[in-house]
Amino acid sequence: MTEAKKPIHLRQPTSCPICAKTSRQKYHPFCSGHCANVDLNRWLSGHYRMPTEEEGDVETDDQ
Repeated sequence: MTEAKKPIHLRQPTSCPICAKTSRQKYHPFCSGHCANVDLNRWLSGHYRMPTEEEGDVETDDQ
């Protein structure tokens, strides 16, 4: 009899950034569509923010 082939894992399993369960390839890096939607909602509602540097008052040499 032939031995059942084991799937080849190309990368280490990672944890879902929302609930910490093992992520699934279909929803990577999330474990489910629900967690992917939770993350999307956080981005769209402004929960996540990218840091920026405010320039404030910039002095110019123009006269």
